Amino acid sequence: MTTQNSDQEATKAADYDVVIVGGAAAGLSAGLALSRARRKVAVVDSDEPRNAAAEHVHNYLGREGAAPGELYATGREEVRSYGGTIVSGRVENVERAGDGRFRVFLQDGRALACRRVLAASGALDELPAIPGLSAYWGTDVLHCPYCHGWEAGGKALGVLASDLDTAVHQALMWRQWCDDIVLFLNGTGEPGEEQGRDLAARRIRVVPGQVSAVEGDDAGLAGVRLASGEFVPRQALVVLTRLRARAGYLAGVGLAAEEQHFGDLAVGTAVPVDSSGATSVAGVFAAGNLTSPMTQVIGSASAGLAAATAINAELIAEDTAAAVAAARGGVLQG
Repeated sequence: MTTQNSDQEATKAADYDVVIVGGAAAGLSAGLALSRARRKVAVVDSDEPRNAAAEHVHNYLGREGAAPGELYATGREEVRSYGGTIVSGRVENVERAGDGRFRVFLQDGRALACRRVLAASGALDELPAIPGLSAYWGTDVLHCPYCHGWEAGGKALGVLASDLDTAVHQALMWRQWCDDIVLFLNGTGEPGEEQGRDLAARRIRVVPGQVSAVEGDDAGLAGVRLASGEFVPRQALVVLTRLRARAGYLAGVGLAAEEQHFGDLAVGTAVPVDSSGATSVAGVFAAGNLTSPMTQVIGSASAGLAAATAINAELIAEDTAAAVAAARGGVLQG
């Protein structure tokens, strides 16, 4: 029997301590810790990690430069090695059952019962609606200098403004890695006196006008086309994405993602949690980009571990209370 088939067999009529929704860094890290704590765990993985378009993971100590698919494949095998189950599928809804436990419903009709739920389904980057942009997302169209700065170093870089203050900040930040930077104002206004001084001092060229398209071929990004018809050659382009939490399936337990702001700028949505990963709904935890869209891969893994320890602490307290009640009734539990 293959590993995948054995995982599917394990989900039939299964009752878990914890069901984890999401099989990327946060979910797998939590699954590993909880499996090592001898908990019965299922990680539901739709195989849609946020960084799927990226070639490598960076700043992950000990796994620098690993391909995302390789990192998560290793993580799945580590979870399995301690008795955890990986369930291929997509969660459609989560509900609280009459006994206080949860039912996690998958789109294919399966349902998993559990005592706790950890939501680690991540976020979706929504790109500016500019023709050609999405074709180079994760390779030549970038968002994070700490994820891609080293690889973009030495390239002719563009910064596409969708919010002027943020774009100026991005351009000055990316100047640490790239000498040739163009800031495309894209109709967001004109830099103020101080901003203009800073950009000029760092030799960042400012290009007015609306961006109409991003152009390139199979070899990569070639440049930016303005509405005026002017073409500005660029090898890489930095954008500001809107980050939308993948949280729709939590509506059944009364949870929804909330708008997040960077100063006055609305940057996306996230599910609020406390420092342990607990949400406002008892028994439901969340971790990773679902709760903190700007967090990098290693930070998401750390958040998954923190949530796992908090969940296990709750389950230990619950198990102890049940053992005490059983002992009072004359029944000793193992």
